[in-house]
This record gives sequence, structure tokens and C-alpha cells, in this order.
Amino acid sequence: MAHLIFFDDDKWKSLLPLTYLKPACELRLGTLTIAEKWKTLYQAQSYGYITNDYLSHKYKLSLEATNIAINSRLLPNANVISLLNRLKPNQGLLYNDTFIGGMLSRSQFNVETYDIDIDDMEIIDISSYDQRDLVFIERPQDIFLRNASEIANDFDLITKNRKSQKLNDTNRYYGLENIFIEEGAKVDFAILNASDGPIYIGKDAKVLENAVIKGPVSIGDNAVVKVGAKIYQGTTLGPYCKVGGEVKNAVFQGYCSKAHDGYLGDSVIGEWCNLGADTNCSNLKNNYAEVKAYQYGSGEFELTGLQFCGMILGDHSKTGINSMFNTGSVIGVSCNLFGSDFPPKFVPSFGWGGSEGFETYKFEKAMDTINRSMQRRNLRLTDIEIDILRYVFEESKDERSWENA
Repeated sequence: MAHLIFFDDDKWKSLLPLTYLKPACELRLGTLTIAEKWKTLYQAQSYGYITNDYLSHKYKLSLEATNIAINSRLLPNANVISLLNRLKPNQGLLYNDTFIGGMLSRSQFNVETYDIDIDDMEIIDISSYDQRDLVFIERPQDIFLRNASEIANDFDLITKNRKSQKLNDTNRYYGLENIFIEEGAKVDFAILNASDGPIYIGKDAKVLENAVIKGPVSIGDNAVVKVGAKIYQGTTLGPYCKVGGEVKNAVFQGYCSKAHDGYLGDSVIGEWCNLGADTNCSNLKNNYAEVKAYQYGSGEFELTGLQFCGMILGDHSKTGINSMFNTGSVIGVSCNLFGSDFPPKFVPSFGWGGSEGFETYKFEKAMDTINRSMQRRNLRLTDIEIDILRYVFEESKDERSWENA
């Protein structure tokens, strides 16, 4: 069995705020996280991480005599895996100055600096290779842009040679061959249209009465689609999510709640987020112009190349009842947003407030809220996770301009 090492390169910052609390490979895209896709394709039983120092106590580096190193931002496919499998020990792949991965011995990993020593490695430059087979996640928006196709890819990967649980007669459905329901899932009095893409419903998930789902859509283990929800193509509900209202082409990473009415489109929602009743996010400007969004890599608002672009919401952030968000909003980790008007399009981590102004969400108060939220799932923050959040709190201090006013 292959032993995989997922490494974050220096472009991890462009994926903030989603990568503040996890390596890039732990982001969900389609049904599975990037790491889960690689593990499934390689049938890997063991793996490790090379990531930022402050994350390394949770996401640890473990090594074997021979290891397959993989760029955390790279999506797998058969052609990329074929390239990696053709490598000999101590060979690596480079594409346009980006290290893709390699077949590495234990000695080529520096366990003290969490780095890969490539000085003695034979580097094979594949910059002339067909770029369509080398798909990297470069920015948060790439997650919802590629989500529909990744749902289809994961559907084939997960359901191959397996049999779906049957839909009962209370439901209406189209494209039954593209609907897969795991053991323990309950779907009653719903409409499922898989004629344009697959619908996957995970273990012990629930789809409640009058919900309408138009594939490609992925509903994770133990997730709940609320009564009357309208779930459009390209949407992923990660495990333990509860989602109602109208949602299109949005990715909920996991343990999120958008239980009430309100619209969300072309967005990525981090883990443990809560969107209050009637939270709405614009994903299209009134003048139909290209959307600008804050980019952590540059610290500036940049054109996205997108006409449809909703919200990026960092882990553990919450919105109050009737909250509104502009196109291209980027919200950091552990924010608490409320008020009767649009907040700024960029809110730094641990921001508390809204359109009328902000103060800093006090760290201990934020941890108390997070634990209360997690206790509803019989979970609590570990000491290591608290240390990670404390690091983010300090690291994002310069972004909270009100502290320096």
C-alpha cells in the first residue's frame, strides 16, 4: 500500500481563510476532501502532512521508507496518478515551477523544519504536459467553480460496483441510475432530478418533505435537507450539515447550519458555521459586472474573472437573523456578524459587528461559543485546536484595522 505525504506549498495563503485551520488537502470539493480522493484512488492506509508549523501538532508528519509526496492543492485523476506511479525513488515532478510531487525516501524529509529536501532529487519538468490534467486549487472560488464536476467524479469513485438503497414510493425522481442512497439515509416526499448530474445521499442523511434536489448534488453523512428546501446543481452539504432555503453551487465543508429560508449561491462555507434565519448573499452585481473579492495572497481586492461569486465564510463564523452580504464577500475565521445593512466585503478573523462598526471578538468568549456549538454534536475543542485558533487570532491582528485606530 502507498504511504502518502500531503504537502502545502507557498501558495497556501491564497486559499485563506479556508486554510487557516487545516491543510489545503483537507478542503472538501465534491463529496470528498482532496486528501480523501487521493487516499481512495491509492487505497492508502497511511499518510502524513507537511504543513504550516502551527498546524503540525494536529496534522502530523509520519514517514515510511518510501513515500509518495503530493501537492495538497492538486486534484487527482488517472493521468496524474499514472505520472506519479512511473516515478523511480528520489524522482520528482515540476510543472511551471510548481513542485507536484515525487517518490521520496525518508531521508529527503526534514522532520525539524517540516520541509522536503529536493537538492539531491532528480527533477522531471513536465511543463509541456496537458494542463487540463493538472488541476490545482488556486483560490477559494475554485472550489465552487469545480464542485459540480468533482461531485460527478466522486460519485463514480464512491459508487462503483455498489448498489444503492431504494427510494420509497413517496418520492418523485428522474435519472434513477444517477441517484445513490447510502444505508440508513431517509428520503420522504421529495423530488430528486438527476437527469443533468448525479445525486449522492450519504449514510444516515435525511431529506425531508417537499425538498427539491437538482443534481449534481452531494448530501454528506448525517446531513439534513430541511422541509421545502431547494438545492440546485453544484451544491455539496458536508457531513452533519443542516440546510434549508434556496442554495445553488455552494459548498458547505461540514457541521454547518443554514436551517432556514434565505438564498446562497456560488459560495464556500467553512466548518461549524451558522447562517441565521433569512441570511441572504448576493452572487450577481446589479450591473452584471465582473466581481471583485479580497485576496489574502496580495492583501488587495482583485477581479475574480467571475460574474457569479457569492461569499467565502471561514470556519466557526456566524451570521445573525436577516443578515445580508454583497457579491464577493470574504469573511474570516470565528466572526460574529449581525445588523440591518451590508457589512464590509472583507471582514478579518475574530470580527464582531456589522455595518455600524466592529470590535474584536474576545478570544475566550469566542472559544466558549465554539465549544457550545460543538457540544451539540458531542464534541469539544482540543487543546491543540485552541492553540491553532489562538495563533490565528494573533496572526490576524494586523487585519483588524479597528484595533489600530
